[in-house]
Amino acid sequence: MSLYCGIDLHSNNHVVVVINEEDKKVVDKRIDNNLDATIELLAPFKEQIKAVAIESTFNWYWLVDGLIEKDYQVELVNTAAVKQYDGLKYSGDHQDAFHLAHLMRLGILPTGHIYPPEFRQVRDLLRRRRQLVKQASSHMVSIQNQIWRSLGYRVSCTDIRKASFILPFEVGSFLFHSAHSNLMMLKALDLQIDLIEQQTLSAVKLKDEFKLLTGITGIGPILGLTIMLETGDINRFSAAGNYASYCRCVNSIRESNGKKKGAGNRKAGNKYLSWAFSEAAHFLVRFDKKAKRFYERKKQKRNGIVAIRAVAHKLARAVFHMLKNKQAFDIDRVFS
Repeated sequence: MSLYCGIDLHSNNHVVVVINEEDKKVVDKRIDNNLDATIELLAPFKEQIKAVAIESTFNWYWLVDGLIEKDYQVELVNTAAVKQYDGLKYSGDHQDAFHLAHLMRLGILPTGHIYPPEFRQVRDLLRRRRQLVKQASSHMVSIQNQIWRSLGYRVSCTDIRKASFILPFEVGSFLFHSAHSNLMMLKALDLQIDLIEQQTLSAVKLKDEFKLLTGITGIGPILGLTIMLETGDINRFSAAGNYASYCRCVNSIRESNGKKKGAGNRKAGNKYLSWAFSEAAHFLVRFDKKAKRFYERKKQKRNGIVAIRAVAHKLARAVFHMLKNKQAFDIDRVFS
């Protein structure tokens, strides 16, 4: 008899429920977040368990990877798409784990993509770079504002990052200490950002996808890496529209009989791809005449934000076909 396992994962513990084909519970237990304990609990049923459904929480890596290494079939659950009956009077961790196993038994469990661990580490490192860049920008703006506010003139980012730059305040003054603390943090962050860029580029820059992406006007090494790593296997998307939706480059709207009935979840999808394609769209509009003309037409009808998102949508669809068919970027086909 086949068995189905659902795991409701939390920060420090998880609930394991195993059911049979009649929805009868074989295992129903809460245990600490310990891989060995989980393996030991499931071991007597390993040959019968068809798959293990695990919620896609913030800390799923260790459990999913550990079970896969032990030859379990694992399904990563799209928690946003899992719905329970609204009339339930009680719902808890044990019921949630049971519900996952139940949906898997019925063949209607909404699942997500399990990103390969070897590239997941590089992808997460690149995400950390974006976090550090935000922090560095904050320190840069603080230095610029303090000089502008106190002395009445602006200093460019390029000048501040020069090795010869000297703060225009009296050494030892409060203004000097304030700006100096920002400057030291900025230099430390810039150093770490450079190290991360070197590490990520050396890890994946020879992949064919990277070469195709960096062939697009406006997409350099960092944006190319971001799009490649956040996309993963392009074949997991059935059509260009699905990929553009995942990149948050489509409208989020619900309609019926030609009338708007509400808005969907704008944040469904990948925020890093959304950022990358918006950045790429800004560069493409700046350096390509055809993209610029398309942008201006859209801008006249609506506004600049909508126009740049329209360019990003075009780019996302183009990238899908490029990666799918291993073809170079063709600006004429994108903005014909």
